[in-house]
Amino acid sequence: MPKAVRFDEYGGIDVLRVTDVPLPEPAEGEVLVKVKATGINPGEAKIREGQLHDRWPATFPSGQGSDLAGIVVRLGAGVEGFAPGDEVVGFSDRRASHAEYVIADAGELTPKPAGVPWEVAGALFVAGTTAYAAVRAVSLTPGDTVVVSAAAGGVGSLAVQLARRAGAEVIGIAGPANREWLASHGVKPVEYGPGLSDRLRKAADRIDAFIDTHGDGYVKLALDLGVDPSRIDTVIDFAAVQEYGVKAEGSAAASNVKVVAELAALVAEGELEVPIAAVFPLDEVRTAFEELEKGHTRGKIVLLP
Repeated sequence: MPKAVRFDEYGGIDVLRVTDVPLPEPAEGEVLVKVKATGINPGEAKIREGQLHDRWPATFPSGQGSDLAGIVVRLGAGVEGFAPGDEVVGFSDRRASHAEYVIADAGELTPKPAGVPWEVAGALFVAGTTAYAAVRAVSLTPGDTVVVSAAAGGVGSLAVQLARRAGAEVIGIAGPANREWLASHGVKPVEYGPGLSDRLRKAADRIDAFIDTHGDGYVKLALDLGVDPSRIDTVIDFAAVQEYGVKAEGSAAASNVKVVAELAALVAEGELEVPIAAVFPLDEVRTAFEELEKGHTRGKIVLLP
């Protein structure tokens, strides 16, 4: 029987288990995909811990995972444009992609460009659509200066590149280990920690926009730096959204297959790098989340079922 990640109650990493499950059958409009790679994301850890119960409650036993890349196995009735054996990238809204097989709606999948490695394609959806929406939300134009927090993380590493593509000067807040990577992508690195506000003021004459992918007070910092609330977007600090009226556009604002296809094409053309921090087999999902929750990885962590 195929395997899938499940948890039966809210809790820490120890509630995760990999178990045998029946092979799912695609219904009308659905596609059965053999998963080759699937990214893991901080939001999945928060859902598992119960932190987002009011927003996204879990039904037990719960699966997890949205990102996916794989091979089409079987089509449900009425599905056109795909055939068994096709390589696809996309997502599932069923919290089910951390598995060997997953059901996805046909409209959640797009052909995987040949030049995109499996682990990159499988890590693209959540981080890519979040970065895409955040950059769009702050309305960058050529000559703008934008600051991105956690600039080498899963979302930040893509946001800085998309912001550069929009013509902006980009300042990336990150640790010293990521200075070289950021600089190689045309980003001015600034180290986080005490004195950050002064370092940011020295790094730019003015700051026009701010993308927060970390939380922990960065929205207040952006306001203190004089950034207009309409040009501050946080993908994580929802309390700050309520308090200050800034934007909170993330994956949900761009979670469609057209955006995934656009991002995958940029990767295939060498115009967008998706850094892969580590890959783990499905059976090591707990270890993968332990690594994620350290909070210092560059780019994405991926499961290879």
